[in-house]
Amino acid sequence: MDRYKRHELGQNFLADARLIAEVQRLVRTETSGPVIELGAGDGALTRPLARLDRPLTALEIDPRRARRLALNVRPDRAADTEAKVEIVCADFLRYRFPDTPHTIVGNIPFHLTTAVIRRLLAGHAWTSAVLIVQWEVARRRAGVGGASMLTATWWPWYEFRLVRRIPAASFQPVPSVDAGLITMRRRPFPLVTEQRAYQAFVRQVFQSPGRGLAEMILRTGRVRRADLHAWLRRNHVPSRALPKDLTAEQWAELWTLVRPAPMP
Repeated sequence: MDRYKRHELGQNFLADARLIAEVQRLVRTETSGPVIELGAGDGALTRPLARLDRPLTALEIDPRRARRLALNVRPDRAADTEAKVEIVCADFLRYRFPDTPHTIVGNIPFHLTTAVIRRLLAGHAWTSAVLIVQWEVARRRAGVGGASMLTATWWPWYEFRLVRRIPAASFQPVPSVDAGLITMRRRPFPLVTEQRAYQAFVRQVFQSPGRGLAEMILRTGRVRRADLHAWLRRNHVPSRALPKDLTAEQWAELWTLVRPAPMP
């Protein structure tokens, strides 16, 4: 009964031991530093993460589950490791993340996926994230089949990778759609330095009318025609391509051609 009450909060519990082991492996081999888990639930990920011998803070919005998890989660190592695990009853959309480097891990409720990712992208201290999210969101974030505007606006600062698709049967209750396992990593050296101006330009391109990328960019009035066509040839980008077809590196190079926005 309690499990289905939790489902009302939008959470689908992990029920695939191999997937849980894969997440633990990704965190162990591809991240470093303290770990913050989003939406601990019954502790399916919390327990394996606790065995990594790294400081772990598990956030859980349901007070009863948080209390139960605090009593039951014990790393099977020396007693001094136990002090590194903290269960916090909190809404991760309102939680104040630390100002020191850390890793984010979570099985994200599908209806909160975009809100959570937006919150993380606006953060400044976390270095890596290993997330389970709705499949279509996972594809768009990683630029598979074309990048979304959100991905393009943040690409110079973050790398997104789609690890694999997760069948709906890996969860209980079973959701109506599949999920995806993705990683997000903060770039040590951003491809672009002017964040707000760059992001405004990318949004302008995505929202411009036109029958292809060349026309859409020219309508912004920010790139000279000759410079644009030389850039298209150099990058082997067809003029009828779409903004979603560009890579992070192509967006960064395009930005070097952009003239300052006109004064209002």
